[in-house]
Amino acid sequence: MKIRVYYDDTDAGGIVYHANYLKFCERARSELFFQRGMSPTQNNAHFVVKHIEADFIRSAKLGDMLEVKHKILDLKNASLTLIQSVWLDDIKLFEMTSILAYVKEGRPIRIDPKSKEFFLSIF
Repeated sequence: MKIRVYYDDTDAGGIVYHANYLKFCERARSELFFQRGMSPTQNNAHFVVKHIEADFIRSAKLGDMLEVKHKILDLKNASLTLIQSVWLDDIKLFEMTSILAYVKEGRPIRIDPKSKEFFLSIF
């Protein structure tokens, strides 16, 4: 997914504020569903972030056109491990590994077949 850096994405120094890389990745994950006519929420169940490891490699700045890329490392019954990276052309700026748990009413449940098939088909 392509994301343009706007003024409100930057800090006082004119570079992307660190928390916004997480937002870019979250938007890109949701957009994967929306582009296929799906919702990130299925039958009142959805993914929540259980754990994140983030590596801030280089900075993006106002006006940059970034691309968020995804790769699944592991898909289990009730969770998945995903690597997402943010790129400016061929330069990696940011990478995070996240564990996403599938929950309903605050409790982990099996990933529904439609969502599991979705992830297997795009990665």
